[in-house]
Amino acid sequence: MDFIFMLTKDDQTVEDCLEIYEETLPVGLTHVGFKDVGVDKGTLKALTDAINASGAISYMEVVSTTDDEAINSAKTAVELGVQRLLGGTQVAEITEIVKGTNTSYYPFPGFPEGHPTKLGGSEADVENHCRDFIERGCAGCDILAYRATEADPVSLVRAARQGLGDGYLIVAGSVNDIDQIDNIATAGADAFTIGTGVFNGSYASRMGSIRNQLKAVMADCAKVSAQMNAA
Repeated sequence: MDFIFMLTKDDQTVEDCLEIYEETLPVGLTHVGFKDVGVDKGTLKALTDAINASGAISYMEVVSTTDDEAINSAKTAVELGVQRLLGGTQVAEITEIVKGTNTSYYPFPGFPEGHPTKLGGSEADVENHCRDFIERGCAGCDILAYRATEADPVSLVRAARQGLGDGYLIVAGSVNDIDQIDNIATAGADAFTIGTGVFNGSYASRMGSIRNQLKAVMADCAKVSAQMNAA
């Protein structure tokens, strides 16, 4: 199970993302991302370069709410050199944009809407969408399971796994404790994202620093992975 640290709070990239990332380097993060809103393009370029230079995998998640904005965000991700592009529902257009580049694509299944984003749709919708993603050449999906409005979050993860086959399954948004990590791992997730829970201190409520919040998440992630491997 991979932990993707998102340099985001309340669905926006934090303004001091570069300084925060520099401060967290000693923690040894291997998956780090941000969103396409909150800071200017120059800052996102510097952040992407810093993540890639550190040896971590870089991610950008699209939260733009119109088709044109999402497509432009995908073009920006390629320009920035982001390795993994998450989100958006404009699958036909975005798969063409990333084709032949070093950016792989993981769209949103279901029916995301608004900002902060909520997820509509049933298990059948998610499974069908994920199967279509793989047929179109996507690397996996990015599911907002714990922001679901119509279905149980864990059942949506199972549905996504069923549709993706061996595709890479990321659970994004509102993951806040080891029980959730364990549940989504058991349901078939490969990775999860946390941003706000680290920045507001809610993941490990007795830890005061961002570094220690991250260490707590990483320890729980390792614990769940060990349990899965032993099963």
